[in-house]
Amino acid sequence: MILPMIGLPTRTAVLPIPPKQLFFLALLAFAGLGMLISGCGSSESGDEVARGAPSASDFPSAEGKTIEELLNDQTPSDKVVSPAAVVFEPGENRYPFGVFNVDRSQVQDADVAIYVAKSPQAPVEGPMPAEVVSLETKPAYRSKGAGGPGEANSFYLSHVKFDRNGPWLAIAILKTADGFEAARVTPSPVVGQYPDVAQVGQQAPKVSTPTAEDVGGDLSKIDTRQPPSSMHDDDFKDVVGKKPVVLIFATPALCQSRVCGPVVDVAEQVKDEVGDGVVFIHNEVYNENDPSKGIRPQLTAFGLQTEPWIFLINKDGTIEKRIEGAVGVDELKSDVEQLKKKNGL
Repeated sequence: MILPMIGLPTRTAVLPIPPKQLFFLALLAFAGLGMLISGCGSSESGDEVARGAPSASDFPSAEGKTIEELLNDQTPSDKVVSPAAVVFEPGENRYPFGVFNVDRSQVQDADVAIYVAKSPQAPVEGPMPAEVVSLETKPAYRSKGAGGPGEANSFYLSHVKFDRNGPWLAIAILKTADGFEAARVTPSPVVGQYPDVAQVGQQAPKVSTPTAEDVGGDLSKIDTRQPPSSMHDDDFKDVVGKKPVVLIFATPALCQSRVCGPVVDVAEQVKDEVGDGVVFIHNEVYNENDPSKGIRPQLTAFGLQTEPWIFLINKDGTIEKRIEGAVGVDELKSDVEQLKKKNGL
């Protein structure tokens, strides 16, 4: 997908699927995100840095206004606000996104909130402030190249509630020293557009995932991370329905959004710190780690068309939670602890 008004490249985190279905996971690839939050405070995860969401009261009220009225009440912004997820359902959704200048540099540590509406005439929902979330891990869990040029180290995260399927309008309002700026979110969310993605509450597809034993210990055949992750001991089909599982679909070396490597690093740290009793499995995206050879059958079974994805699966085989796109140590650690609690661990 492309934003023609500023001539951004078409580089996206999209798997090779028919053109009519193309969409991007994020514009994080352009951002040089390692410099995003250098001035922020530390979080509980050690080396991770982050900043909590500002108060909703810090932003303009949407009461009685349409989305266009709210947009027109603010100073027009030249910022580009791009979502880092595209799969949404009715109810509350994670809403990760990036904020960019027209020169493709990322806006650093902004106070920003999301507003949505069902139509130009409908009441506006919001403000929904966003926190800044880091993808940093402790040094022991950082893969080769982590934090280097082009590698994503942070993102913005809001939580947005949709009450029906279909297209929605979305804007972002940024708080500045001079007041407020407003920008349209591009592309706007479409709820229920991808129903084939394995859903929470469903039985996880019982697919086989390649293991270290399958490749004679040559993990480079099934993992592009350097060094390879430690999450290739178990075949998913052998453990699903027996143990809780965290299943990660990501290709660290070939990810176009540049968040896959950091997400696998995050999973490594969480596995080591709170993963006892839970099976962690990392599955690459492309057949033979070659984008020209199409996506691996495991992604097809889960209905995936973007990456990275994480599925947290109960020991009875039901999907407890799914996460599209970037996730930080604190969030994934909390999710794994909840998974363990639900499964009596």
